[in-house]
Amino acid sequence: IEIHLVVSEAGKMVVEHECGLAFEYLASLAARTYHADDFTAALASGSFQAQAMVIVPCSMKTMGLLSQGIAANLMVRAAECMLKEGRKLVLVPRETPLTAIHLENMLRLARIGAHILPASPGFYHLPATLQEAVDMVVGKICDLLAVEHRLFKRWEGPPANDSG
Repeated sequence: IEIHLVVSEAGKMVVEHECGLAFEYLASLAARTYHADDFTAALASGSFQAQAMVIVPCSMKTMGLLSQGIAANLMVRAAECMLKEGRKLVLVPRETPLTAIHLENMLRLARIGAHILPASPGFYHLPATLQEAVDMVVGKICDLLAVEHRLFKRWEGPPANDSG
């Protein structure tokens, strides 16, 4: 998997504050990193052959811009290209609570092909740590991308009843 990374200035702050990671570390995991204002990047064209795109976390600002077709930065333009080319786009909002405007923007994007995957972990696998809850969300993203993983235990139904 070749990863291309676009991170907004706000995204850089989130990575450092919430994940305790330097942006440079995150950038080192990508094959290529782009500045959010670089509209000359290959990602800004529908002819760039990305198979999928994930925006995580997806702010309500980004969701709103995308739902209205306003390519204000490279991230939104690249997402717009994914939609117009019929490619997989996964948006991971984490805002709560949601307003009617947020929900309408998500519905509009879902109707045109985006996958909306709220950063809301399931609890049926009984996560013991915050990392296990995060892994659940990451695993669901991987599922949408058809990337195999073992990040969480899949539901297999209720335990068998031995009483008969």
